[in-house]
Amino acid sequence: MIKNPRIISVANQKGGVGKTTTTINLGAALAASGLKVLLIDLDPQGNASTGLGIDQKDRRLSTYDLILNDTNLEKVSIPANVPNLWISPATTDLSSADLELVSTARRVFLLKDALRSTQVQNMGFDYILIDCPPSLNLLTLNAMVASDSVLVPLQAEFFALEGLSQLMLSVREIRETANPNLRLEGIVLTMFDRRNNLCHQVEMDARENLQALVFKTMIPRNVRLSEAPSYGMPVINYDPTSRGAVAYKALAREIVERQHG
Repeated sequence: MIKNPRIISVANQKGGVGKTTTTINLGAALAASGLKVLLIDLDPQGNASTGLGIDQKDRRLSTYDLILNDTNLEKVSIPANVPNLWISPATTDLSSADLELVSTARRVFLLKDALRSTQVQNMGFDYILIDCPPSLNLLTLNAMVASDSVLVPLQAEFFALEGLSQLMLSVREIRETANPNLRLEGIVLTMFDRRNNLCHQVEMDARENLQALVFKTMIPRNVRLSEAPSYGMPVINYDPTSRGAVAYKALAREIVERQHG
C-alpha cells in the first residue's frame, strides 16, 4: 500500500541529552506497537547504528550514500534485530558530508529528495525517525527540511532552556525558507531524576514556557537505558519492565495519539 510516512527529526544541538537513546527506543516502541519504522542515522558517530547492534562490516551502504551518492533507500536500509524496525546506518564517511554539501546545489534538499520519492512510499513505513548530529550543521538542516516535525529531547538540567531557543529559531527559519510545513513535534524531558529539585524546577519552567509542547511523558535516569546499547538492543528488548522501557512505550503512545488526535 502506498503511504506517506510521518518523518520526525530528533534534534538538539547540544550533545549528551539523550537524543540517540530517544531515537532508538522511541523507534523500537513504535515498532513494538505494530507500526513499520525506519531510523535514519545521520550522526557521523553512528551511535544509533551501534546501539541497534549493526556491525561495521554490515554498513556497506550508509546514509552517506543515500544523501550524496543518490543510492536508493531500499539498498541502504537494513533490518534491525527488532521486528518492524529498519535502519539506514551511519559510517564515519558522514563526517566529511558537511564539507561536500557546501558546494552542492540544493544542498539542504538532498535528504528530502531521497525520502519523499515514490519508492519510499512503496516501502510502507509508518514513521521515519532521523537521529541528527549534535550541531546545527548542513546534515541537521537536511533532516529538518525533509521532516514533518522536530522532536527535541531536553535534559532536565540548569541551562537546558537556553540552548532550546537557538534550535527553535532554526526551526522558524527553515519554516520560512525551505519547509513551510515543519512544526515542533514537542519537547521530551530526559534523564529526569525525581529526587532532584533542579529537575522539577526545569520541568516547571519548561511547562510554563512551552505548555502543551512538552510531552506528559518524562524519560527517567535509568541504568537499564544506559546498559542496553552495549548489548546492541533497545531497552524495551533488553529489559521490557524497566522504568526506561515503560517511559518510551508511553512516549510512543503519546506521539501516535497527538498525530491522530
